[in-house]
This record gives sequence, structure tokens and C-alpha cells, in this order.
Amino acid sequence: MRILFAESDRSSCEKVLAAFADAKLEVDIADSGHHAIEMLRNYPYGAAIIDLIQPDMDGYDIIKKLRSIKIETPIIIVSSIDKPYAKIKALSTGADDYISNKFDADELVARIKALLRRTNNYTQPVVQVGNLILDFNTQSVSVDGQMVHLTGKEFAILELLALRKGASLSKETLLNHLYGGRDEPDIKIIDVFVCKLRKKLHAAGARDLIATIWGRGYVLNDPRPIQKISISSAKPYIIDNKTQVFSLND
Repeated sequence: MRILFAESDRSSCEKVLAAFADAKLEVDIADSGHHAIEMLRNYPYGAAIIDLIQPDMDGYDIIKKLRSIKIETPIIIVSSIDKPYAKIKALSTGADDYISNKFDADELVARIKALLRRTNNYTQPVVQVGNLILDFNTQSVSVDGQMVHLTGKEFAILELLALRKGASLSKETLLNHLYGGRDEPDIKIIDVFVCKLRKKLHAAGARDLIATIWGRGYVLNDPRPIQKISISSAKPYIIDNKTQVFSLND
């Protein structure tokens, strides 16, 4: 599960990032309030950790903005202000938890996991699209019960497309999802990953799930059901005494 950490001081993130890595939780860093809002607007994070003090706005305003645009991602506020009024204001504004930034990193991981257990992304960790099944807990993919072996990057792309099923995602969105804005390669790498992903799904029997939206990106759609047409309801046309042609359009 992917977590967003809004913290402008990268050096203070090191211990937290190490603890999250040990817990097998992936973390993206936002270095400002506006950056955090934009990332939470575009990506389905399991939870967000937001430092109350940001270079461009405070955490209260971030929460207000997120909740006003119907983003319900669980939020933990971390702050050096260990006073009841600050905690009450954060929780009243829409935060789900509040912790002093003198916290133990392992405690923060435990709180994040507790939040994740109460969210749909964690309690319902399986997504099905046609005959394709993704299990986010085990990070496994199967088609008609047959396991499909994907690389970490291929699974991450499929994960985001499945969580945003029916919505077109730009290549920039997918690139940021894979690399979190750090050391990003050329954007053409997304086409390479998607091409390999399509081949693996097609070989397993899941065809035509990922569509290209030219000039925009990619979208994952449920496969169209095959429509059965009864020949008895079709209208016959007599070509000669022996041949009948049925029109299925009338």
C-alpha cells in the first residue's frame, strides 16, 4: 500500500522511510502543501502523513482543501505542537489522527496500519476486472485462476489502473506513481511497461483490458460481454431458391 508523506525537510524523513520500508509500505514525499494536495488529488494513496507546518500553508488548510474536494484519504497530522487545542482543531477539520513529531517511527507505522485496516483499500484488497483478479495484500495477479508473473513496475501500473478503473490516466501520472518524482527516466518508459504488461495479460487470456487514449494515456476497462444473437430472430432475404441470407441489423 502506498503512503504520502508531506514533509519539506527531507533529512527528518530518513528514520520514517526506513521504518516504512521494513513494514513493506511504499512512501512518496511531497515537499509542500500544494504538492501534497495535487498528489492526493491524482493518486489513490492508502493514507497520508502531513506535517502541520509546510512552507506554503499549514496542515489545517491542507485538510480543509482535501475534504472540500471530496478526497477522503485517511490523514495523520504530525506536529511539534503537543497541545489539546491543536489536536482538537486538526481532528475537527478532518484529520483521522494527530501525533507529536517526537513520535517513535514504529509507532507511526502501527498507527498507519490501524488506519489502513479501516479503509476500503485494505479491508477489500481484491479487485476483479473481467477474468483478471488483483490481490493487493499479496501483490499477485491471476487470470482464470492462472498466476501471471509481473515485475514490480508492471504490477504498480496495473494496480493504479485497476483502482481508477474506467478513468484515463496520463503517462505523467503513471510515471510519478512508479518513481514518486525522484530520478524519473524518460516518459517513454511507460509505453514499454504497458506493452510488456499487455503481452503478459494477453498470453494468460485477459485480452483488450488496457486501452490507449491517444494524447492522454491509458485506461483499464471491463471487457465487453459477447452478445449472443438468435438466428431465429433475424430477417431472411432470399437470394435464390436455395440460399437465404440473414440480416442481423434489422
